[in-house]
Amino acid sequence: QVHLVESGGGLVQAGGSLRLSCAASGRIFSINVMGWYRQAPGNQRELVAVMDSGGDSTYADSVKGRFTISRDNAANTVYLQMNSLKPEDTAVYYCNLKSRSSVAPGNEDTWGQGTQVTVSS
Repeated sequence: QVHLVESGGGLVQAGGSLRLSCAASGRIFSINVMGWYRQAPGNQRELVAVMDSGGDSTYADSVKGRFTISRDNAANTVYLQMNSLKPEDTAVYYCNLKSRSSVAPGNEDTWGQGTQVTVSS
């Protein structure tokens, strides 16, 4: 059982920056993948950035060069640094964690509650 708590969303002008945080708690034996997704009104939920257990990252083309995913392993926390924000970045952002709860094989898939990011022109 894993619980994720997100923070850091808000209102910012175009060209500004925000940093999102996601803290994980509960039974975590090991982490497979952690990442961020977003969903804007009228759109599908889409991948923004993910990081595997070795620290390798993958980004959506729309955010490459502007967003950076990072983590604090000791605190079980993942971050999303968002720079040069654009109005099209406006969405609800969700944290996601794929983990194992024991030595037995099998993944647990956990989602955060979502945090609103609004970028004005």
